[in-house]
Amino acid sequence: MNKVALNFSDGRTRFIGVNSGETVLDAALRQGITIPVDCREGVCATCKGLCSSGNYQLEYVDEDALSAAELKQGGVLTCQMRVASDCAIAFDFESTLCTSSGPEELTAVITNVDLVSESAAVVYIDAQALGDQLDFLPGQYAHVNVPGTDEWRSYSFACAPNKTNQLQFLIRLLPQGVMSDYLRERANPGDRMKLKAPLGAFYLHQIKRPLIFVAGGTGLAAFLGMLDQLVENPERCDQPITLFYGVTQMADLCEIERLQQYAEKLPDFTCHSIVMKENEDWPGTVGVVTDLFEDSHFNNGEVDLYLCGPPPMVDAVKGWLDQRDMANSTIHYEKFSAS
Repeated sequence: MNKVALNFSDGRTRFIGVNSGETVLDAALRQGITIPVDCREGVCATCKGLCSSGNYQLEYVDEDALSAAELKQGGVLTCQMRVASDCAIAFDFESTLCTSSGPEELTAVITNVDLVSESAAVVYIDAQALGDQLDFLPGQYAHVNVPGTDEWRSYSFACAPNKTNQLQFLIRLLPQGVMSDYLRERANPGDRMKLKAPLGAFYLHQIKRPLIFVAGGTGLAAFLGMLDQLVENPERCDQPITLFYGVTQMADLCEIERLQQYAEKLPDFTCHSIVMKENEDWPGTVGVVTDLFEDSHFNNGEVDLYLCGPPPMVDAVKGWLDQRDMANSTIHYEKFSAS
């Protein structure tokens, strides 16, 4: 075990023990120090600090989170930092920010695993045992324990919160992966699953302009929750909603019937889908999601945009937007890495 000093801007220092293979963030949370965090994926930079001494490795750092210059100076993301020696890390926030309680941990029961495409499954969870409603903002995510292991993964809620705590996650199935193998090979109704929630800063804000949702793969999950919320509370939105949904191949498309139902329930909802690999059975557009965009979709640069998907997709969309005048728009995004 290595000892890590956490130095805060108010002059206080806390020491934590970090186990081999454990991230600094997880070690801090385990010992009651709630370093601010949103994504846990090396993207949002909420948990960043400056390592002034010691040896460490960073697993993944998005270029928007830390620049090359910051990395060279010792910039770290504690959610991606695994130490190889004693270390000291400085934060630019006060220690009092880390004294609030962490996300609520609960145990739920799997009621069904529905393989909705060749590469995705919807996992249905019953968390009624919690008693009170689990409150979260659609678009946020939960940290999920893979049953039978010590591994945890992060997944967006694919539903809106509800009084009976019937929850859903849309999960990408990888050729090999701890959660993917569990869902394909061992998952059964009645299995118990631990969750920590809510987490994340990606959620539907007050709607002021037409909404543009851009989903890549299972990034669709966040928007399913948002659309559920809008169906249940139509007064929240009097603006048109356009969803652009891109996947690698036709077999990856999922929840199409559900998207069609949104079109029936929401008066001004439109969905456009695209696949990257051509298929003779696919009647739609082939390419990347930005190939669906037309300037007319963007209301003369006055829209509220939400992007959720793999980093390359989010970066491509941001690049397309950078070439246009979007000064009067708001852009919210969530990048995630497959795990």
